[in-house]
Amino acid sequence: GLVLWGGTAEAARRTPPKRAAKVTLSDRALWRAKAWVGLGSLSTVSTAVNDDCSGLTQLAYRKPGLSLMPELTLPGENGVKAIYRKAGTLGALREAPNAGDLVFFRETIDRNKDGRLNDGLTHIGIVERVSTDGTVTFVHRAGGGVKRSRFNLARPEARKDEKGRVLNDWLRRRDKRNRGYLAGELVAGFASVDERWKVEPVTVSRARR
Repeated sequence: GLVLWGGTAEAARRTPPKRAAKVTLSDRALWRAKAWVGLGSLSTVSTAVNDDCSGLTQLAYRKPGLSLMPELTLPGENGVKAIYRKAGTLGALREAPNAGDLVFFRETIDRNKDGRLNDGLTHIGIVERVSTDGTVTFVHRAGGGVKRSRFNLARPEARKDEKGRVLNDWLRRRDKRNRGYLAGELVAGFASVDERWKVEPVTVSRARR
Protein backbone atom coordinates (compact mmCIF):
# COMPACT_ATOMS: atom_id res chain seq x y z
CA GLY A 1 0.00 0.00 0.00
CA LEU A 2 0.99 3.65 -0.36
CA VAL A 3 2.25 5.26 2.85
CA LEU A 4 2.10 9.05 3.20
CA TRP A 5 4.43 10.86 5.60
CA GLY A 6 4.54 14.29 7.19
CA GLY A 7 3.24 17.22 5.17
CA THR A 8 2.13 14.96 2.34
CA ALA A 9 -0.16 13.04 4.67
CA GLU A 10 -1.54 16.26 6.17
CA ALA A 11 -2.28 17.68 2.69
CA ALA A 12 -4.07 14.49 1.72
CA ARG A 13 -6.28 14.72 4.81
CA ARG A 14 -7.18 18.33 4.04
CA THR A 15 -7.95 17.79 0.34
CA PRO A 16 -11.75 18.05 0.00
CA PRO A 17 -13.52 15.19 -1.78
CA LYS A 18 -14.59 15.85 -5.34
CA ARG A 19 -18.12 17.17 -5.56
CA ALA A 20 -20.60 15.26 -7.64
CA ALA A 21 -21.62 17.02 -10.84
CA LYS A 22 -24.77 19.08 -10.46
CA VAL A 23 -27.85 17.32 -11.78
CA THR A 24 -29.59 19.57 -14.30
CA LEU A 25 -33.28 19.71 -15.12
CA SER A 26 -32.51 18.02 -18.43
CA ASP A 27 -30.55 15.22 -16.73
CA ARG A 28 -33.42 14.42 -14.39
CA ALA A 29 -36.06 14.61 -17.11
CA LEU A 30 -34.07 12.28 -19.33
CA TRP A 31 -33.55 9.73 -16.55
CA ARG A 32 -37.28 9.70 -15.93
CA ALA A 33 -38.23 9.38 -19.60
CA LYS A 34 -35.77 6.54 -20.16
CA ALA A 35 -37.19 4.68 -17.16
CA TRP A 36 -40.68 4.83 -18.67
CA VAL A 37 -39.75 3.27 -22.03
CA GLY A 38 -41.90 0.20 -22.49
CA LEU A 39 -44.86 1.43 -20.46
CA GLY A 40 -48.16 1.12 -22.24
CA SER A 41 -49.61 4.13 -20.46
CA LEU A 42 -48.41 7.10 -18.42
CA SER A 43 -51.31 6.56 -16.05
CA THR A 44 -49.20 3.96 -14.25
CA VAL A 45 -46.83 6.80 -13.33
CA SER A 46 -49.25 9.67 -12.76
CA THR A 47 -52.78 10.73 -13.66
CA ALA A 48 -51.97 14.42 -13.23
CA VAL A 49 -51.14 14.86 -16.94
CA ASN A 50 -52.71 13.72 -20.19
CA ASP A 51 -51.61 10.29 -21.37
CA ASP A 52 -50.04 11.67 -24.55
CA CYS A 53 -46.77 13.05 -25.93
CA SER A 54 -46.99 16.46 -24.27
CA GLY A 55 -48.02 14.77 -21.03
CA LEU A 56 -44.80 12.74 -21.07
CA THR A 57 -42.61 15.83 -21.40
CA GLN A 58 -44.52 17.67 -18.68
CA LEU A 59 -44.23 14.69 -16.34
CA ALA A 60 -40.52 14.23 -17.06
CA TYR A 61 -39.77 17.88 -16.32
CA ARG A 62 -42.15 18.10 -13.40
CA LYS A 63 -40.80 20.18 -10.53
CA PRO A 64 -42.41 22.57 -8.05
CA GLY A 65 -42.36 26.07 -9.47
CA LEU A 66 -41.64 24.99 -13.05
CA SER A 67 -44.02 24.35 -15.94
CA LEU A 68 -43.57 23.63 -19.63
CA MET A 69 -47.01 25.02 -20.34
CA PRO A 70 -47.69 28.76 -20.65
CA GLU A 71 -49.98 30.38 -18.11
CA LEU A 72 -52.75 30.59 -20.71
CA THR A 73 -53.33 28.53 -23.85
CA LEU A 74 -54.76 30.01 -27.02
CA PRO A 75 -58.06 28.88 -28.60
CA GLY A 76 -57.51 25.67 -30.55
CA GLU A 77 -53.92 25.32 -29.29
CA ASN A 78 -52.77 21.81 -28.41
CA GLY A 79 -50.14 21.03 -25.76
CA VAL A 80 -47.30 20.76 -28.27
CA LYS A 81 -48.02 24.17 -29.79
CA ALA A 82 -48.40 25.74 -26.35
CA ILE A 83 -45.03 24.41 -25.16
CA TYR A 84 -43.35 25.53 -28.40
CA ARG A 85 -44.85 29.00 -28.05
CA LYS A 86 -43.57 29.32 -24.49
CA ALA A 87 -40.11 28.12 -25.59
CA GLY A 88 -40.07 30.85 -28.22
CA THR A 89 -41.12 33.49 -25.72
CA LEU A 90 -38.30 32.43 -23.37
CA GLY A 91 -35.68 32.33 -26.13
CA ALA A 92 -35.18 28.62 -25.50
CA LEU A 93 -35.59 27.34 -29.07
CA ARG A 94 -32.56 25.63 -30.63
CA GLU A 95 -31.58 24.52 -34.12
CA ALA A 96 -29.36 21.62 -33.02
CA PRO A 97 -30.25 19.02 -30.37
CA ASN A 98 -28.59 18.15 -27.09
CA ALA A 99 -29.48 15.29 -24.77
CA GLY A 100 -32.46 16.27 -22.63
CA ASP A 101 -33.80 18.84 -25.10
CA LEU A 102 -37.40 18.87 -26.22
CA VAL A 103 -37.86 17.91 -29.87
CA PHE A 104 -40.91 19.09 -31.81
CA PHE A 105 -42.52 17.49 -34.88
CA ARG A 106 -45.11 18.73 -37.35
CA GLU A 107 -47.84 16.93 -39.28
CA THR A 108 -47.44 13.56 -37.52
CA ILE A 109 -51.22 13.06 -37.47
CA ASP A 110 -54.24 14.38 -39.31
CA ARG A 111 -55.53 16.22 -36.25
CA ASN A 112 -58.37 18.06 -38.00
CA LYS A 113 -59.34 15.02 -40.11
CA ASP A 114 -59.31 16.83 -43.47
CA GLY A 115 -56.69 14.61 -45.12
CA ARG A 116 -54.23 17.47 -45.64
CA LEU A 117 -50.85 18.38 -44.19
CA ASN A 118 -52.04 21.52 -42.46
CA ASP A 119 -52.04 20.66 -38.76
CA GLY A 120 -48.72 22.26 -37.79
CA LEU A 121 -47.05 21.09 -34.59
CA THR A 122 -48.53 17.80 -33.44
CA HIS A 123 -45.88 15.80 -31.56
CA ILE A 124 -43.11 16.22 -28.99
CA GLY A 125 -40.43 14.07 -27.35
CA ILE A 126 -37.20 14.25 -25.34
CA VAL A 127 -33.79 13.82 -26.99
CA GLU A 128 -31.91 10.90 -25.42
CA ARG A 129 -28.62 11.04 -27.33
CA VAL A 130 -26.98 12.28 -30.50
CA SER A 131 -24.70 9.78 -32.25
CA THR A 132 -21.52 10.69 -34.12
CA ASP A 133 -23.24 10.09 -37.46
CA GLY A 134 -25.96 12.58 -36.53
CA THR A 135 -28.64 10.03 -35.71
CA VAL A 136 -30.75 11.27 -32.80
CA THR A 137 -32.52 8.90 -30.44
CA PHE A 138 -35.54 10.33 -28.63
CA VAL A 139 -38.14 9.12 -26.13
CA HIS A 140 -41.80 9.85 -26.77
CA ARG A 141 -45.34 8.74 -26.00
CA ALA A 142 -46.88 7.43 -29.19
CA GLY A 143 -49.25 4.69 -30.29
CA GLY A 144 -48.62 1.66 -28.10
CA GLY A 145 -46.97 3.52 -25.23
CA VAL A 146 -43.64 5.10 -24.35
CA LYS A 147 -40.93 4.20 -26.85
CA ARG A 148 -37.59 5.12 -28.42
CA SER A 149 -37.32 6.29 -32.00
CA ARG A 150 -34.64 7.80 -34.25
CA PHE A 151 -34.16 10.52 -36.83
CA ASN A 152 -31.25 11.92 -38.81
CA LEU A 153 -31.44 15.52 -40.00
CA ALA A 154 -28.59 15.08 -42.51
CA ARG A 155 -30.46 12.23 -44.21
CA PRO A 156 -34.12 12.81 -43.31
CA GLU A 157 -35.56 10.76 -46.18
CA ALA A 158 -33.34 7.69 -45.67
CA ARG A 159 -34.79 4.83 -43.68
CA LYS A 160 -31.42 3.06 -43.28
CA ASP A 161 -27.77 3.67 -44.10
CA GLU A 162 -25.53 1.56 -46.35
CA LYS A 163 -24.83 -0.89 -43.52
CA GLY A 164 -28.50 -1.42 -42.79
CA ARG A 165 -28.59 0.68 -39.61
CA VAL A 166 -31.82 2.59 -39.02
CA LEU A 167 -31.46 6.35 -39.47
CA ASN A 168 -35.12 7.33 -39.34
CA ASP A 169 -38.14 5.59 -37.89
CA TRP A 170 -41.58 6.02 -39.39
CA LEU A 171 -43.56 8.71 -37.58
CA ARG A 172 -46.62 9.21 -39.79
CA ARG A 173 -48.41 6.30 -41.34
CA ARG A 174 -49.43 6.21 -44.96
CA ASP A 175 -53.11 6.96 -45.60
CA LYS A 176 -55.40 7.30 -48.61
CA ARG A 177 -54.17 10.82 -49.46
CA ASN A 178 -50.60 10.92 -48.17
CA ARG A 179 -47.49 8.77 -48.16
CA GLY A 180 -45.82 7.71 -44.94
CA TYR A 181 -43.28 10.09 -43.42
CA LEU A 182 -40.04 9.41 -41.58
CA ALA A 183 -39.23 11.20 -38.32
CA GLY A 184 -36.41 13.25 -39.86
CA GLU A 185 -38.79 14.72 -42.41
CA LEU A 186 -41.11 16.05 -39.72
CA VAL A 187 -38.70 17.61 -37.20
CA ALA A 188 -39.72 21.20 -36.46
CA GLY A 189 -37.09 22.26 -33.90
CA PHE A 190 -35.70 21.84 -30.42
CA ALA A 191 -35.84 23.63 -27.08
CA SER A 192 -33.69 23.53 -23.97
CA VAL A 193 -35.38 23.56 -20.56
CA ASP A 194 -33.70 25.44 -17.72
CA GLU A 195 -34.48 27.88 -14.94
CA ARG A 196 -36.11 30.26 -17.41
CA TRP A 197 -39.15 28.00 -17.38
CA LYS A 198 -39.87 28.70 -13.73
CA VAL A 199 -43.34 29.94 -12.94
CA GLU A 200 -43.60 33.25 -11.12
CA PRO A 201 -45.19 32.74 -7.69
CA VAL A 202 -48.68 34.11 -7.34
CA THR A 203 -48.93 36.70 -4.59
CA VAL A 204 -52.23 37.45 -2.97
CA SER A 205 -52.52 40.83 -1.32
CA ARG A 206 -54.67 41.18 1.73
CA ALA A 207 -57.72 43.37 1.39
CA ARG A 208 -57.77 46.35 3.69
CA ARG A 209 -60.32 46.22 6.42
